[in-house]
Amino acid sequence: MSATGLASIAILSLTYVGIAAGRIPGLRLDRTGIAFLGGAAMIALGPLTLEESFHAIDFDTIALLLGMMIVVAHLKVSGAFRALGGLVIEHAHAPFVLLATVTLLAGVLSAFLVNDAICLVMTPIVIEVVRALKRNPVPYLIATATASNCGSVATITGNPQNMVIGAMSKIPYPAFAAALAPVAAAGLVAVVAIVWLVFRKEFIRDGGFTVHVEPGRIHRGQVVKASLVCGGLAVAFFAGAPPAEAALIGGAILLFTRQIKPVRIYREIDGPLLIMFAGLFIVVAGAEKALLTPERIGLAKTFSLDVPWRLSLFTAVLSNIVSNVPAVLILRPFVPAFPDPQRSWLVVAMASTLAGNLTLLGSVANLIVAERAGREGAPISFWAYCKVGLPLTLITLAFGAWWLTVR
Repeated sequence: MSATGLASIAILSLTYVGIAAGRIPGLRLDRTGIAFLGGAAMIALGPLTLEESFHAIDFDTIALLLGMMIVVAHLKVSGAFRALGGLVIEHAHAPFVLLATVTLLAGVLSAFLVNDAICLVMTPIVIEVVRALKRNPVPYLIATATASNCGSVATITGNPQNMVIGAMSKIPYPAFAAALAPVAAAGLVAVVAIVWLVFRKEFIRDGGFTVHVEPGRIHRGQVVKASLVCGGLAVAFFAGAPPAEAALIGGAILLFTRQIKPVRIYREIDGPLLIMFAGLFIVVAGAEKALLTPERIGLAKTFSLDVPWRLSLFTAVLSNIVSNVPAVLILRPFVPAFPDPQRSWLVVAMASTLAGNLTLLGSVANLIVAERAGREGAPISFWAYCKVGLPLTLITLAFGAWWLTVR
């Protein structure tokens, strides 16, 4: 193997090990810094020129993610999320109804907006409500995290890895939703059933209560405007408009306002995530150019990874080792060579997302809920989460693989 090939292997391996670990011992580098350093190393030592690295970055994905971040930021800052959450939750008058309501709300919102953002918004609302009722917050918080993962399976805009897959596969938004919305719906039903079974004492005692959520400050004009833009985006997505283009235009419309200072919106944009994506695109492109010949790509067929259940299992394991977005990028050169690339991409989207429910560390959404719960004095233990996450992951992955096989 050439020196360039060896350098590419080393850069790819070190980048993915660092991302899996979350840091490099002895250095103040997080996942974003590791991905950025890996991308720079591919240019300096590997097979890519600077111009080729620019072409390697999928700007459709970056644009879609940025546009959706701006839209979600406006919904959060305007008070729309809190108003909607309070309105829906206040109609829950029993523990089981509250569980089902929280699950449905987190799942449906995550289907159209980025699931990590939904967890950021919903977690404090759920803690506030459950504490006022003097209930155990853990079941409802676990339901929030797992439901956001399950719900985000349904659409291209549900989570970052789906955005990557949507841009690479060119699957139309309506076709993607038609294929995976049933999997998301089944997942939400499974969340309610499994959380109820694991924490059934919480749902048997003290049958009724009254819920009240403080609405907080609401910019009514901005709530209406943001809601109209979200409705317009949904129509545009299902009408076949390019998701990145629609999201950028929607975000730009919301920035045109006299009520909310732009800096409040800019604070909500996850710049490090965008940088990490760019770095990973360059790292993977460099490794593809140096290492992946048609013969090596064809080896995937010898393992029959085009079979949905095998691809589901492989993707789920890989996602729990290196995280879901890096796992999707690793599979990028192989999926187009499968007999049915569209179905294979849908399997990867389904498995990489649902695999995040396996453990408390499996997805960013889980970590957001756990971190906020810990700060509020309602810690979620690793084992308490696993009692729900493990059976939920196995059941939803099995259903998803079956559904995409027979569909």
